[in-house]
Amino acid sequence: MRLGVVIVSYNVRDLLRACLQSVYEDIARTPGLEAEVVVVDNASADGSAAMVAEEFPLVQLIASEENLGFARGNNVALRMLGFGEEVSRKDAKTQRDNQKGIAKPEVVLLLNPDTELHPGALATMTGFLASHPHAGGCCPQLNYGDGGFQHSAFRFPDLMQLYLDLHPIPRLMATRLNGRYPRRLYDRGRPFPVDFALGAALMVRAEAIDAAGLLDEGYFMYAEEMDWQMRIQRAGWAIYCVPSARVTHYEGQSARQFRRAMTVALWRSRLRYYDKYHPAWKRRLERSLIARAMRRRLDEARAALAAGAGDAGELRDQIAAYEEILALVGE
Repeated sequence: MRLGVVIVSYNVRDLLRACLQSVYEDIARTPGLEAEVVVVDNASADGSAAMVAEEFPLVQLIASEENLGFARGNNVALRMLGFGEEVSRKDAKTQRDNQKGIAKPEVVLLLNPDTELHPGALATMTGFLASHPHAGGCCPQLNYGDGGFQHSAFRFPDLMQLYLDLHPIPRLMATRLNGRYPRRLYDRGRPFPVDFALGAALMVRAEAIDAAGLLDEGYFMYAEEMDWQMRIQRAGWAIYCVPSARVTHYEGQSARQFRRAMTVALWRSRLRYYDKYHPAWKRRLERSLIARAMRRRLDEARAALAAGAGDAGELRDQIAAYEEILALVGE
């Protein structure tokens, strides 16, 4: 099987190094797997691109001069691997400059740079797709850096999930009401169908990519993999979680570098998803719920700043983020 591995990275050099080491080690232990690894470096300032060029000469490196975000960064790599018809002039030049006779893969693994593959992960996921021709994609079971369980897949969002995100109720956060699949499904170790998998480690069949198209570049970060898998499923392909494949996910290391910007990006992406897939009555209710919660958080942050409670810089960032989100929902 021909596999393309796509990693979009930003300022996580050491994590990226460990990720690539785990990828090449797992490729080496997987007989019959022909793999091409593409790294898109989103204008990192920590020497990530130089590290990849020096230590991993087999990697097809795309060193972007700007932060392309997750969707566009992945699309640049997917186009390099032979997918998609719509190529911007700048991305076309990047493709010509970087492509070196790469054969279009049969499956593509989107992988975050803050992940490490466990032995056999590639064999398990490619084997699953080879033996299940109706499956358009699959994900592994994830665990956090401390070994703890992490949900790998979710149900498409509804009003209850939004409510719980805005008003957390601890006993409900890991339940079906919050879009989580039961832990017992993972513990059984058998593949099970899901709505969408977390983009940290998502393997997709080439035919499903061709049917659904590339990722929507209207998302800079967050929700793009959910949107993509919605389109993949609407094109007739199923998505599965394969718990016998394991990947460690150190989670959110790039996003933590810009908390305010990423908070706003999260809600901008969610609103884009709602606008694309939810009816008008639900969109109005979603925006009302978000506005009400953000006004409350804004009032609390302003009160804390006035009282001198907490870090003033962090509170100002929170206030600015809440004001931006309120502007997004039309408040």
